[in-house]
Amino acid sequence: MSSHVGHAGHAGHSGSTGSAGGGLDSMALSATLHCLTGCAIGEIAGLVIGAAAGLGNGWTIAVSIALAFVFGFTLSSLPLLRAGLGVGAALGIVVAADTLSIATMEVADNVVVALVPGAMDAGLVDAVFWLSMAVALTAAFAAAYPVNRALLRRGKGHALTHEYHHGGATPTGARRLIPSIATSTLVTALVAFMAGGLLVALAA
Repeated sequence: MSSHVGHAGHAGHSGSTGSAGGGLDSMALSATLHCLTGCAIGEIAGLVIGAAAGLGNGWTIAVSIALAFVFGFTLSSLPLLRAGLGVGAALGIVVAADTLSIATMEVADNVVVALVPGAMDAGLVDAVFWLSMAVALTAAFAAAYPVNRALLRRGKGHALTHEYHHGGATPTGARRLIPSIATSTLVTALVAFMAGGLLVALAA
């Protein structure tokens, strides 16, 4: 893995033009979208749990942030586990790689949700919920992308997990049952889910 990380750092050092810059931009985009899907799942689940349990806004935000980290780390750990790493080793790499990205997203996301009138009190059948979530996730992406790009330039962040996410060792035994989900698939599923939720809310 050290050779791969060194390669990522070399690509970033080459500058932002040409194939090296394009590769860095592509990796940053993939890393940000991958983190974003995990954060979004956790955010939506946290808001639903908070509303169902009658929690106050502060507790709802806390639950959402906690679940965003849980789902974000889980999605990032799957390729590492599939490649043969143990749970402890996989989590250690993922925490080092994704914590700053997820934290950045959570700050941007929750600030937007807190500022949108009625967003914290909106339910799943309220269009404000889905529209505010879309705006918040867009803001989270915009905030985290430069962070991920800067980390990649230094051979850190997603560079620590890149080889496992993109063609690591062929899994054997029970590890073949661990799902391998492409970032594009995760993003498509998230967009479809949110669009469906908005349509249901508008129809209601």
